[in-house]
Amino acid sequence: MAPVREALLIVDMQQGFDEPWWGKRNNPRAEENGLRVLETARRRRHQIVFVRHDSLEPTSALRRSLPGNGFKAGFRPESGDWVIAKNFRSAFVRTGLEGRLRATNISRLTVFGITTDQCVSTTVRTASDLGFETTLIEDACACFSQASPDGLVVPAEVIHLAHVTTLATEFAQVCKAAEFEALFA
Repeated sequence: MAPVREALLIVDMQQGFDEPWWGKRNNPRAEENGLRVLETARRRRHQIVFVRHDSLEPTSALRRSLPGNGFKAGFRPESGDWVIAKNFRSAFVRTGLEGRLRATNISRLTVFGITTDQCVSTTVRTASDLGFETTLIEDACACFSQASPDGLVVPAEVIHLAHVTTLATEFAQVCKAAEFEALFA
């Protein structure tokens, strides 16, 4: 039997999410934790997949033509890494990602990025539905506070916790960066 191949999916670690208009963000150490996970995955020779949101919205900081579309410091692809450009929330919708993973016999995914409640959650849910064994590194994710339909401000910490809890219940194993590192120590 062939060994299980693994990939690290880094979702939307892009400069555009540093814009102040996004509002209050949770987890200021998400990038630091993500870089530790990236270093561990590189050392273990996991396939590294950088997912980049190429927004089609005219006012988005993540439009391809803007500096905000670029990856954050430290999250730069290296030789052999894949870059998956997407226009939807899931990294699997109209991108060819699933085909590439299957063609290289990758069945286990580790995921982190921005934002927990949108592109990260949607990608993790899709990966699970497609049959990939999926792990979410929760402390390498972040999201922003939002207003509910009735105008109540829902703190980013609450949104993050709700999504991580739901993902852990149905879609993925959830761990912290230090736990991921310890698996490969």
